[in-house]
Amino acid sequence: MLFHSSIRAELARSFGATLVVLFTIVVTMLLIRVLGQASSGAIDPKEVMLILGYTVLGRMPTVLTMALFISIVSVLSRMHRDSEMVIWMNSGRGLLSLLSPVLRFAWPVLLAVTVLVLFAWPWANQQASDLRVRFEQRSDLQRVTPGQFQESSSGRRVFFIDKDTALGTEGRNVFISSTQNQQESTISAKAARVIQQDGTPFLLLTQGQRLESIAGEQGSFKVSEFEEYASRITEKALPLSRELEMKSRSTLSLVTTREPQAMAEFGWRIGMVLCALNLSLLAVATTTSNPRAGRSGNLAFSIFAFLLYYNLLNLGESRVARGQIPWDIWLLQLHASVLLATTLWLIKRHYHLSIRRWFRRKLTSAAPPHTSTPTSAPT
Repeated sequence: MLFHSSIRAELARSFGATLVVLFTIVVTMLLIRVLGQASSGAIDPKEVMLILGYTVLGRMPTVLTMALFISIVSVLSRMHRDSEMVIWMNSGRGLLSLLSPVLRFAWPVLLAVTVLVLFAWPWANQQASDLRVRFEQRSDLQRVTPGQFQESSSGRRVFFIDKDTALGTEGRNVFISSTQNQQESTISAKAARVIQQDGTPFLLLTQGQRLESIAGEQGSFKVSEFEEYASRITEKALPLSRELEMKSRSTLSLVTTREPQAMAEFGWRIGMVLCALNLSLLAVATTTSNPRAGRSGNLAFSIFAFLLYYNLLNLGESRVARGQIPWDIWLLQLHASVLLATTLWLIKRHYHLSIRRWFRRKLTSAAPPHTSTPTSAPT
């Protein structure tokens, strides 16, 4: 039908343009954030683009949801503004007739959001966290950059190497400052190389000296010289935070765990799908044309509605994680209430119901009829 095909074609064009703009903005913002993490030493600079790809993939459900909502609002706003909606309504097409073409266009996007948030979101978080953890768990010697002071993984040592070899297993003019058990020591050596002993890496220092503070005696130090001195190259395994661990779990493992944090993450994933559906219906129910608000009025409303809905979704997730409310009750309260309000508003606009007109009719029918009293003619 012409009605369905014309609306779906315009929705496709608007959705494509909106998605490109939002995708560009999100990629730019995430690139700046990832570059900042790389410059601070949180991630490997060589893996910036890989982590960026995983991060963008994890944000795609939110981008698709917002692009779908904005495209529906913009198309319906143009139809109202250009009086095209008036023509369709005069032809017997009410507001409820828009649900069929809108939902027929939106269901592939809703399906993509479901697949991404249930499967791609945890997989992308897991891959990105693995890259970060692997970079954090690299050995102390791998952290050292020639000509720069570098802190060890445990935070108790500071390394400095003037020059190293191409393989990174030997160095010249080595300086190590360490603190352990409230005792400070400073080691300097002319050369160092990496050796393996019983599968454990050690840094073998040659021709140097060690300055060590004496425990219990403030201001007292012990100086010793050595021909060879072996120092163990430690590796520190950094556990994932509880929140990041839940975001990296598969959806099936969240359901079987039944912990408050796991059910909060599961409820958030299901809530993202319901959020995309409710926003599509909300766009049909609330979009109108107000000449005084200009063309940006509906766009500002759509952005505000999306941010409000998304923040309520995150707020509910935090409450479920703290055990303040069950996850199913939270889903019912938030999404069912939005669906109910959207349905009532859609019916009101479709049948042109007015609460003010209804009250006025009630007051008019309840008022006593006005009777005029006859007046006597003057004599």
